[in-house]
Amino acid sequence: MKLNKKSVLMLLSVAAMSLTLGACSSDSKESKTKKETTENVTLLKEPYKKEEFLMGTYVRVQIFDEGKEDVLEKTFDRIKELDKKITVNEKGSGSEIEEINDQAGIKPVKVSDDVYGLVEDSLYYSEDSKGGFDLTIGPITELWHIGFDDARKPEQSEIDEALKLVDYHKVKLDEKEKTVFLEEKGMRLDLGAIAKGYITDEAVQVLVDNGVTSGIVDLGGNIYVLGDSPKSKDGNWKIGIQDPNEARNTIVGSVTNKDMSLVTSGIYERNLEVDGKLYHHLFDSRTGYPFENEIAGVTIISETSTAGDGLSTGVFAMGVKNGMEYVEARKDIDAIFVTKEDHIYLSSGVQDRFVLNEDSPYQVKDIKDLK
Repeated sequence: MKLNKKSVLMLLSVAAMSLTLGACSSDSKESKTKKETTENVTLLKEPYKKEEFLMGTYVRVQIFDEGKEDVLEKTFDRIKELDKKITVNEKGSGSEIEEINDQAGIKPVKVSDDVYGLVEDSLYYSEDSKGGFDLTIGPITELWHIGFDDARKPEQSEIDEALKLVDYHKVKLDEKEKTVFLEEKGMRLDLGAIAKGYITDEAVQVLVDNGVTSGIVDLGGNIYVLGDSPKSKDGNWKIGIQDPNEARNTIVGSVTNKDMSLVTSGIYERNLEVDGKLYHHLFDSRTGYPFENEIAGVTIISETSTAGDGLSTGVFAMGVKNGMEYVEARKDIDAIFVTKEDHIYLSSGVQDRFVLNEDSPYQVKDIKDLK
């Protein structure tokens, strides 16, 4: 399997709420019992594991192939390499994205193939969602800075000025020279809504390139399940869906899948309360304020985590009805919508694979109710 980004862009072309894996690994007391699956492949019921705190979240990788423990280190090396190129959370990070922002309105910046590919993908999803996801939202997110100690509600005049610098049409790419140029001084890329997806896909590619056939990559909620699960007869993994109206690790239900990414955008994780009003971290590029609609969270199931990240924000921006129409029209993705009114809407492709928790206060509603 090769995660070719160009082919993904042609097909597809869900920082972010957490998903929790359920029944994907054995009890810690169980020994590494082997399970024969396919020719020359032996899977372990208890995987090799590695976890580190990176990019403001816990990054976890699990490998079930016997004899592949050394691939964990290679995978984390790749994750750290990309993090260094992309992060803009700290001034002076020296990242390529920071250099693009510093040179806005001045000159194009030559970047690595990694960063060029990420910006290219980000521009595609910005265009596809008509700005629902906008890679140039940086001036707005930095103004509010939700999720950081200096978070605040800006004055309207500040928001109005920052909005003048938000326009994905003014991102210019030169494929031959591998340069990125922001046309106006003060423009800033913010790829926080898609970077973890891109890095997840690259981590999965390291696994695949090193012969791993079964594993899990979890970048703080961007989850990819690779190959067959050694814990199920049909090879599918059971993946818990975070309740966006509750604290992390509270589950509304689960889906089964394999060789797929699950990414969620939601309102629960990073917030700012001002005068009794709660503001979340998903911003509308038209208003400069967080999106206001009935969605608490939306999970996108897709072939790549990059697509899931870009599309989860774009679909969130559409609201439930328009978002569901968009998902149903694509046929290459599925979605789970959770609303503030405790309703769950499932796209047609996931209806037979979603199981609601028995004690859940939510109700699964028919998508026909959206008509």
